[in-house]
Amino acid sequence: MKIALIGQSEFGKCVLEALAENGKDKIVGVFAPPTKTDKEQDPIYNAAKKLHLPIFGFQRLRDQKAISQFKSLEPELCVMAFVTDIVPMEIIQYPNLGTIQYHPSLLPLHRGPSSINWPIINGETETGLTIFWPDDGLDTGPVLMQKKVSIAPDATLGSVYFNKLFPLGVKAMVESVDLIRDGIAPRIAQDETKATYESWCKPSDVLVNWSSETNKVFNMIRGSDPQPGANTTYFGQKIYMFGAGHSSYNPSKQSPGTILEIGVEKIVVACSDGSISIGRIRQDGGKKISATEWAEKINLKVGDVLGS
Repeated sequence: MKIALIGQSEFGKCVLEALAENGKDKIVGVFAPPTKTDKEQDPIYNAAKKLHLPIFGFQRLRDQKAISQFKSLEPELCVMAFVTDIVPMEIIQYPNLGTIQYHPSLLPLHRGPSSINWPIINGETETGLTIFWPDDGLDTGPVLMQKKVSIAPDATLGSVYFNKLFPLGVKAMVESVDLIRDGIAPRIAQDETKATYESWCKPSDVLVNWSSETNKVFNMIRGSDPQPGANTTYFGQKIYMFGAGHSSYNPSKQSPGTILEIGVEKIVVACSDGSISIGRIRQDGGKKISATEWAEKINLKVGDVLGS
């Protein structure tokens, strides 16, 4: 088959390399994000260059120049691997074998751009990935393939993605292309009665209320680690928290948000019904450092209260 690939970042790069290594199809063009002045090339750009493939970088795939360029390649299949731009239906519907896209959730659950964050924040124990045939809705097209993964009790956004959904997603994309080539790729309609949608997970969505239950706070921190970072304040200064863990420290009658312990590798904070440990802190505009280093830097003391 003649394949056009639209993608970016490490995931798009790895999908491109896997399809090239598979060696069963001809990649006629790679559509990568345009390079910004004084910025490094996107990883997919460098991979395509190394493979001596045609590379195209348009500011907007909706522009007629991008659409015309795509059509001129006469692809039989379009593969979308981590795409944040809006891809017009003129591109999606052009290849005679269609277009497939990767989405890191078990559609129709968790449609939207932060589909890995929310299952963890919600305390769910399972998620997965979907390869689907995009249509003119948002993550609403028929399903080609799904793969489930478990969410460990202490898993973070980063560990679920990089250890599970990333490598499994690359393999699923290659498997899906094989099914299409063999003429046996399914198109299973999504069950709209089970559909959920969440928008971007923003810092304002993960502002910690220390009066909440310990598990709710813990899930919020790990579900936004490393991005966007659950946050609180200390004397009006916003701080972002990472590396959360359960703590056996009994807060007794301490107010929620109270610093209970400043350890060698963590600080411990009281919640309404228990306490959690925090391993790393990033002050607004700064870099991540150990929570202990941050405590020393600002002269934090046991008994101080976060959320102030």
